[in-house]
Amino acid sequence: MAERSLTLMAVHAHPDDEATSTGGVLARYAAEGISTVLVTCTDGRCGDGPGGVKPGAEGHDPAAVVTMRQEELEASCAALKVTHLETLGYHDSGMMGWPTNDQPGAFWTTPVAEAADRLAALIDKYRPDVVVTYDENGFYGHPDHIQAHRITMAAVARTGIPAKVYWTTVPRSAFAEFGRVMQEAGIEWPEPEAGAEPEPELGLPDDEITTWVDTRAYAAQKFDALATHASQTENIFFLQLGRERFTELMGMETFVRVHDTTGAPVPEDDLFAGLR
Repeated sequence: MAERSLTLMAVHAHPDDEATSTGGVLARYAAEGISTVLVTCTDGRCGDGPGGVKPGAEGHDPAAVVTMRQEELEASCAALKVTHLETLGYHDSGMMGWPTNDQPGAFWTTPVAEAADRLAALIDKYRPDVVVTYDENGFYGHPDHIQAHRITMAAVARTGIPAKVYWTTVPRSAFAEFGRVMQEAGIEWPEPEAGAEPEPELGLPDDEITTWVDTRAYAAQKFDALATHASQTENIFFLQLGRERFTELMGMETFVRVHDTTGAPVPEDDLFAGLR
């Protein structure tokens, strides 16, 4: 009997999240013969519409946005050579505090146990060795990212299948580098509004990051995947960098290992350390 392929499962909130924080590892591990499974929890209906029309603005058609973003997601998966795409189809909840948080079908208001049951069924089906999702704050406080974290950790605990679980993160040292590269490229980055509450500090100190995966060889695929989601204006900043600067800035993907049965030492440079 042929030995079963190693499997990576990435659980993300919206179409385009897969490209931003895990596009490199999805492409790299697919190239190495590892099966990759992307689970996208929401339909992205609170994203920008054609022409950049914002949700709630005149002309924003959530149903049309869903169709557009599903097509973009499928194109992104093709660019990253994702083996299996699974969509849970919950309604995008929008940013924290938006009225859409509480609308029927919103991911944010779906009982964790209900959504975790569906994800656990996918874990049972694909039996991933490694699962990647967000931390308990969803990296930056988006309700759908927080909910993706909750259902993933519940499903992992319920099944006991994954050997390793990771949360995406960014080293704080990278934010200064990001600002430098953007400035050199002549790209304006939006400043916080005057009088606005300061945002919580994102990412982690470098010495708290357990896993640094070099994905520079796959940055072109990551760039192409992100480009399929160009309807979402927040992605334009990254695409304006061009491929070379994008690789410089986005060619290392970093994680915190939160569950491990292999005993592989950290820091590590491979999500599958201890498994091959």
